[in-house]
Amino acid sequence: MYRDMGDAAEVFEVEEVDRPEPGPGEVLVRVHASGVNPTDYKARSGAVPRPIDDFQIPHQDGAGVIEAVGAGVDPGRVGERVWLWLAAAGRQWGTCAEWTTVPARQAVSLPDGASFELGASLGVPAMTAHYCLFADGPVTGQTVLVAGGAGAVGHFAIELAKRAGARVVTTVSSPDKAALAEKAGADLVVNYRSPDAANQVRAFGPVDRVIEVALGANLQLDLATAGPHATIVTYAAEPVNPELPVRACMTANLTLRFVLLYGVEMTALDQAAADITAALVAGEGTVVPGEDSGRASRAGSRAGWLSRESATSYSERPRCSRFRPRRPWCRPGPSGHGRSSVDSAGTSPCRRRRSACPTCCR
Repeated sequence: MYRDMGDAAEVFEVEEVDRPEPGPGEVLVRVHASGVNPTDYKARSGAVPRPIDDFQIPHQDGAGVIEAVGAGVDPGRVGERVWLWLAAAGRQWGTCAEWTTVPARQAVSLPDGASFELGASLGVPAMTAHYCLFADGPVTGQTVLVAGGAGAVGHFAIELAKRAGARVVTTVSSPDKAALAEKAGADLVVNYRSPDAANQVRAFGPVDRVIEVALGANLQLDLATAGPHATIVTYAAEPVNPELPVRACMTANLTLRFVLLYGVEMTALDQAAADITAALVAGEGTVVPGEDSGRASRAGSRAGWLSRESATSYSERPRCSRFRPRRPWCRPGPSGHGRSSVDSAGTSPCRRRRSACPTCCR
């Protein structure tokens, strides 16, 4: 948790606090996996300041099992496997702890065939992808350009667009990322650094909808490939605001939409959750590929990949005698000792926990 915003090593603490209790319309979830997104470390660092009520437990996304329900919630939901979204949005209890409480609608049934790791990788990236795709209507039969198809939002945008019957072209920057985008199901993968990138996309067909991660960097390519009345939907801010070629946008009768998930209406988020879960039931939702969970949590570039910072299956793994199970920041390694999970800055959030095994929390 943290009580002030700043660098991870300076503000993160591991503390024992009372278990939260579900209020009316809420559920108590035992967290099995917690997903870290750029929005989480931006909030913690103060890059996008948010008010803190005494303390803040980080992370919007997670997955686990409902252990108790508040008034007005069906008691039959106790024991249900769920994935969580926007757990820390305007709330104290994020998912990077043993328990969290969320409004019942934000604990969505997780199919038996879907892992907790997959469930915790959804939330912010998958719901952002869904809203970007469908905010302006169906994409069936349309051509969708997904910028950054190897990233978390790009990965889910490809999967959801294909499921909805769209033709999908995506841009990447390397052969390794191309392989990831192809695995997600893209019909065509183009290296945007190629001199003929625009020609490759145009040959695939005029683009009806663009899901954009870097508007300023990619706008020239987007305009060169967009068909008449196309829509560009952008969900990320760059350090420098882009210059907008107004006449070119007017000539194409282009629609430019900006998306921030926190401001999307709840009905649209509920629909996103329902559609994402339907994809899981059909076996058409997959975890964003990554080399390992630690790398993803350090880099923050693949927001959907798991840090496993609050995994609760420690009893099944060897551990040293002084390693206490189900701690939110540590996880056992092959030697039986714990390995500190790392924040996006590459520093250990639990470095101040001196009472733990020195091998676990060095």
